[in-house]
Amino acid sequence: MSKKVLLTGANGQTGQTLIRSALMDSCELVAVTRAELDITDADAVLQLLASIQPDVIINAAAYTAVDAAESDADAAFAVNARGPENLARGAQIHGCHLIHLSTDFVFDGKKNLPYAPADKTDPLGVYGQSKLAGEQAVRRILPEHSTIIRTSWLYSRYGANFVKTMLRLMKERDQLSVVDDQIGTPCSTLTLSACIIASVEKQVSGIFHWSDTGLASWYDFAVGIQEEALLLGLLENAIPIKPIPSSAYPTPARRPVYSVLDKRETTVALGCEQQHWRSALRDVLKNF
Repeated sequence: MSKKVLLTGANGQTGQTLIRSALMDSCELVAVTRAELDITDADAVLQLLASIQPDVIINAAAYTAVDAAESDADAAFAVNARGPENLARGAQIHGCHLIHLSTDFVFDGKKNLPYAPADKTDPLGVYGQSKLAGEQAVRRILPEHSTIIRTSWLYSRYGANFVKTMLRLMKERDQLSVVDDQIGTPCSTLTLSACIIASVEKQVSGIFHWSDTGLASWYDFAVGIQEEALLLGLLENAIPIKPIPSSAYPTPARRPVYSVLDKRETTVALGCEQQHWRSALRDVLKNF
């Protein structure tokens, strides 16, 4: 008998990827957008769960505007902290498993080694703080029936993301300047979705990390995007890409200078297959 899965954030990058994933065909998927379910509304969450009676909830709904969160903390905490808390309480009442997506921004970036799930958290800004509060609520309410998956530098063919922005700018401009002193790992929603679906099947509780393998600066990522896009015919000409320090591109929110995630525990617990970020990028760009 297939599992009934409720997916929140259906309009987001991960939500849209999951909906179109053949791996979800074995599930009875109910996907809802923010217009259909506001996860910050506790009563609405309980009503929908009572109606659907899912076996598993995947929470892909999130406030992801990192810089805007600095001046809009109430909205960020409402979606990223109160929303997951509402879902966790609903899951507790209805006896279902909750898979919640989080971020590398819960770390301060000072470690300079890949972050393991048990490492100390210390977010630098409102976005990371709100996501950490959501994690803590989920683990407090559902310690035995929740999977938290932290990911990083997410991109896809859907929505707004770094890859799509770079491709647009590479067509519009004669040159680009991109930060080279923030190090992490890009993650395709294709590989993240496979990890999420493995979580649906196994329902292993705990905090796990997932991104693609390797590491890169944003500059490295931009160079990789241009090289792969040229090979696939998505760009006609290469433009110069200049590496710059973060100090030359100030933003309202501070970002971790190093946020590579250690995925070893995840590959063992969930059996997810790793892919290098350049290979994963190529797979996504083939569908543009």
